[in-house]
Amino acid sequence: MNETNERDLAELDVVVVGGGAAGLSAALTLARARRTVLVIDSGEPRNAPAAGVHGLLGREGMSPGELVRTGREEVGRYGGMIVPDTVTGIRRDGGRFVVGTAGGRSHRARHLLVASGLVDELPGVPGLRERWGRDVLHCPYCHGWEVRDEPIGVLASGPAAMHQALLFRQWTPDVTLFLHTADDPAEEQWEQLAARGIAVVDGEVTGLAVEDDRLCGVRLASGRQVPVRALAVGPRFTARGDLLAGLGVTTAEHPMGVGRYVESDARGATGAEGVWVAGNVTDLTASVAVAAASGAQAAMAINAELVAADTAAAVAARRSAARAPEAFGTAAEAAASERVLGKRRHGLSLLDEDRGSAG
Repeated sequence: MNETNERDLAELDVVVVGGGAAGLSAALTLARARRTVLVIDSGEPRNAPAAGVHGLLGREGMSPGELVRTGREEVGRYGGMIVPDTVTGIRRDGGRFVVGTAGGRSHRARHLLVASGLVDELPGVPGLRERWGRDVLHCPYCHGWEVRDEPIGVLASGPAAMHQALLFRQWTPDVTLFLHTADDPAEEQWEQLAARGIAVVDGEVTGLAVEDDRLCGVRLASGRQVPVRALAVGPRFTARGDLLAGLGVTTAEHPMGVGRYVESDARGATGAEGVWVAGNVTDLTASVAVAAASGAQAAMAINAELVAADTAAAVAARRSAARAPEAFGTAAEAAASERVLGKRRHGLSLLDEDRGSAG
């Protein structure tokens, strides 16, 4: 990893906020494009509790920590810099961004890429946070294989509960939907649940049953305990986008009602010039593989904009130079030579006249 101990760095092409899959992927792409890029990472990865990363080709099952370590080494190999710090503020200064950190550093950059991820806001059931990412989970594509054929519960805590129940049925025939505080399913949904053999349990969930550090059941307010080996929940996702508010970029409610995100186009460009986003901060449901891809995509678009700006500046400089007098240029040298030759010819002419008079 190429870390910097400088208090203040010279102007950079890009500052990347967040050193997860999206941020490191973007930094790698930019560094390989010979851009000066700095990643500022607070060291709080969302997937830290998980045992492994899944669905990422070539890295299947790798621990989240190992993935970050490897990614940092790859970025550093191409000259990218990484600072372990927390961003505390971002402001514009003319056509540049100034990024301040808790460590007292200040970094200037032409473009800004925020890949700060999101925060999972879990339902208010005791015990969920402690087992989050282990046997309390939300994504079947991330964890489904690991709990295949086990009894899985689904806690109805948001709009995605029905979808989750039907999805997890792909990994196990033993799925139970806990209605908790949600409304009863619609008639069509009841039919779907029945057709797929998904049990439905009414009543509020008040806690979890754990034995030998493993989930073994869900406790209801009635005192009943239903055996499960994993519990799927639908957290509310909140993008870590507050730092962008001063730049005119704010979070918005997601169309699916699952949380708040930073809006962007397909490349990751926001409505503010020079401000880009990638990963879960703009795509709340992105897996690690999708987040990494979005980082690379945003980086390529950023580099294209920088190339266009560099080209425009070079053209302007060339035109300015063409309009300015050339004190030492080719045209100036030619003019000077012509003046010398003219003087020589004029001198020879006078000399010839003098010789003629003398003869």
